[in-house]
Amino acid sequence: MNYSDFKIALQEVPGEISICFTIHGCKLHCKGCHSAYLWNKDKGEKLTLKKYTSILEKYKSLASCVLFMGGEWFENELVNYFKIAKTFNYTTCLYTGQTQISKNILNQLTWIKTGPWIEALGGLDSPKTNQEFKELKTNKILNHLFQKN
Repeated sequence: MNYSDFKIALQEVPGEISICFTIHGCKLHCKGCHSAYLWNKDKGEKLTLKKYTSILEKYKSLASCVLFMGGEWFENELVNYFKIAKTFNYTTCLYTGQTQISKNILNQLTWIKTGPWIEALGGLDSPKTNQEFKELKTNKILNHLFQKN
């Protein structure tokens, strides 16, 4: 599994400071995608277990959530990485353009953002979006946390 980079994100998971990994290999190719560079799975750098755990260790007193932007196409590896994040006491989140995700992945998540990018409908900050941000424990859709008024 290759990643482009990681960043500390403050807005993608409300109330959380997230370590956000952007993963290469997306097959959806949504029209108007702002991250088309992620379509090629061979680009980026290998996210090794050593690199991953080093990042989690470095930020464990600063961040509270591990967020993957994509990666569900590497199901076994992603499940393993979420399990590791939980051993560090991080919450977990996946942003995906898909509408259905395997139970193996869902079982490791605190939150999930689903739905392909449709430019005319906008993202989570749009009241007419097709995308959903859901807390899995309660099954509550939390899109309102991204929208103004």
